[in-house]
Amino acid sequence: MTTEKIDQFRDIILSEYPDLAASTFELAPVGWDSIAVDVDDRLIFKFPRNEVAQKALVREAALLAVVRPRVSMAVPELRILQRGRHLFSLHEKLKGEHLLAAEYDRLPEHVRRRLGDALGQFYTELHRLDKEQMADAGAATIGAWQSPSALRGKAVPALPVELRGVAEDIIAGFEQLPPDPHGQTYGFFDGHGWNMAFDRVRGRLNGIYDFADSGFGPVHQEFIYSNFISPDLTERIAAAYEKASGRTLDRRRIAILTGIHRLSELAELPDDFRHTPAMTRHTVIWLETMSGRGFAAS
Repeated sequence: MTTEKIDQFRDIILSEYPDLAASTFELAPVGWDSIAVDVDDRLIFKFPRNEVAQKALVREAALLAVVRPRVSMAVPELRILQRGRHLFSLHEKLKGEHLLAAEYDRLPEHVRRRLGDALGQFYTELHRLDKEQMADAGAATIGAWQSPSALRGKAVPALPVELRGVAEDIIAGFEQLPPDPHGQTYGFFDGHGWNMAFDRVRGRLNGIYDFADSGFGPVHQEFIYSNFISPDLTERIAAAYEKASGRTLDRRRIAILTGIHRLSELAELPDDFRHTPAMTRHTVIWLETMSGRGFAAS
């Protein structure tokens, strides 16, 4: 399914739910794998773009069925539907807005603290899930990043000249990292603000969604995505996680992995006119942050 015309999706939805005929149908913000339709600001229907995305959606529903009863954070309850050749999902919308950097910067101290504590608890609970049970539900190893040589060949040349040395230092630091001291875990691995339902009025996180990229990965990698929002939030999450889990997190490792993630995304999309500007901007912001900290590989 490649078209994003709302009428086509409306017809499919109404074939299953004719009682929604008087409802308001709107396309949600564009996603990588699926096209989402928001109905009455109450229901979300997701339509996979291709067969790979279709399998991912079915897997996500199975994973969430295991995760949802075992975490205190609200997550979607996906129902998979089939109408002819069209497979799609339905879940009640988690009310709230994306949590972006500018919004976070305006939050008062008590809201930041509450947010960090909630996410630290969420990751603690998620990392305690039984690995065999999650594997049986469909969890697999998360996607690999681009190799250091690819980062040097594709991402570094795309950066401003004054930041290329910082990028080289991050890559060198990554090459020197030993295996994660806490090993592998089932985790979310997508905890940026675009997957959060944040209630701006109440200053609370109402839930987290989009578990398509969840799976097995290194524990420290879980904590890099909140840096899209703010390093301050990442520090609060890490501190709350350490208290709840009893594990100690290496802040330098988290910083290096954040940089490698940014560079890897940039290397994956060097000629993508839609996404390269955004990836470049996010990479530059992080490299400037690292430069300000005086980062060096050794």
